[in-house]
Amino acid sequence: MDAEIKAICDTVHDRLGQRSVVLVGLMGAGKSAVGRKLAALLDMPFIDADAEIETVSKMTIPELFEHYGEPEFRALEQRVIARLLKSGPQVLATGGGAFINETTREAIRRDGVSVWLSADIDLLMERVSRRQNRPLLRAPDPRGVMRKLISERYPVYRLADIEVRSQDISKEEMAANVASAIAGFLQSPPGKPASEQEASGAYAETTGNTGK
Repeated sequence: MDAEIKAICDTVHDRLGQRSVVLVGLMGAGKSAVGRKLAALLDMPFIDADAEIETVSKMTIPELFEHYGEPEFRALEQRVIARLLKSGPQVLATGGGAFINETTREAIRRDGVSVWLSADIDLLMERVSRRQNRPLLRAPDPRGVMRKLISERYPVYRLADIEVRSQDISKEEMAANVASAIAGFLQSPPGKPASEQEASGAYAETTGNTGK
């Protein structure tokens, strides 16, 4: 680990306290893959909320949608995430619809730092096409469904504390970008949402490291 990354990780550890780093965003944004790398970088536990839901329900996410419908699934998701948030510090990856729930969003605000991994539709579709376990995309026009989800959910995701653009780069590089954005946010004035660029700039300003 180079000195810059170590300084970033130290800042996150010093200022995060018992809160969780909560990754939000649409399916395909990289929450689980990047989350695992971020947790390793920060030396924190990684928890996947969907995996935890499957464990407690003894059913897969598609089975839960099929047997109980989306409203019942969202209620279970809300309860599971509220419980998980009590176990920080950790990196917690959430399902695409979790942050849309106002109660869950408030719990994340109270007990976590939310990071939106945003991405354009082409990148999302390229990634989700590799897997067949996406209940909301089991439709004749999955791209149309994704476009609708972007229209409905992106305005809510923008309420997250931090936005980091998901890019077609290595998971390690994405994790470093997220860690840098979190460090910048934690050193910013309270209550100010931060984009990746703003957070990184705030971190560079306080450390004297511009990355150039």
